[in-house]
Amino acid sequence: MKVSKSYLRIFLFGFVFFAGRALFADTVHLVEKGETLYSISRKYQITVSELRAANGLSESDVLKFGQKLNIPSPDIENAAALNSSSTGSSYSTENLEIYVAKKGDTYYGIARERGIKVAELFALNNLGSDASLKAGQKLKVPAAASTAQTTSLDLKDADPRKYSTSKSAGGLVWPVKNPRITYVNGKVSGVLLSAAKKEKIMNIMAGTVMYCGSYRGFGEVVFVQSKTGLIYAYTGMSEVSVKKGEYLVYGDTIGTAGVDSISKESRLTLMVFRNGSPIDPATAPRG
Repeated sequence: MKVSKSYLRIFLFGFVFFAGRALFADTVHLVEKGETLYSISRKYQITVSELRAANGLSESDVLKFGQKLNIPSPDIENAAALNSSSTGSSYSTENLEIYVAKKGDTYYGIARERGIKVAELFALNNLGSDASLKAGQKLKVPAAASTAQTTSLDLKDADPRKYSTSKSAGGLVWPVKNPRITYVNGKVSGVLLSAAKKEKIMNIMAGTVMYCGSYRGFGEVVFVQSKTGLIYAYTGMSEVSVKKGEYLVYGDTIGTAGVDSISKESRLTLMVFRNGSPIDPATAPRG
């Protein structure tokens, strides 16, 4: 039977749309006996800070058997901001209004409704990532009319990575030796660096390890925060050789290069964030 091209387009659009919804739909986890926020975060390969923020939990909150927890979709920019000690915000303070939290609200839900990341919501209100949310609590949020909502899906967005070759990155120190440098944009913003098989990865800016471990879709990840508040995110590693809270100096080894799931080449992805927003890694300080 001959299938028309228009029918095929409709079928593919529907498949991507519903598959995407299923993949990124909110997940609910029922707490089992003996589970902790850390063990649950490892199960879903997200950070504890994201898990707390999605459920309005503080460090002192104790999980209960049968408790329902919202599991947020992984967001590397959000994770970097929530695992940062910086509380600065790059969001404009204009067009803000006060939102009064209702029973059942979460920081993630409010941020999503207002079109910003939860890390920006925390920054706007000078809250730490372990802040709990209570009914009646007042929060500064962008005015509803100033947020744009996207309701359509383009098939080209099924591939989250868009590439462009670097035109001038010579003379810079990178975490690996003599890499081929490719800029990546989309759901990931940073540079893709080619590497030798199992090549050791060098820390390029002194700072504190804020997070290390597996992160869904990014392999083994290390976040290093400099004294100026920048987060250097080394992702796609096969092994990590540092621990959370460890202070690293320039030149320290943080792990080994991994293998890209799409190209099958040995590589590393480097992203740098300021207040949760990505900046060009080539412009980020070294030392």
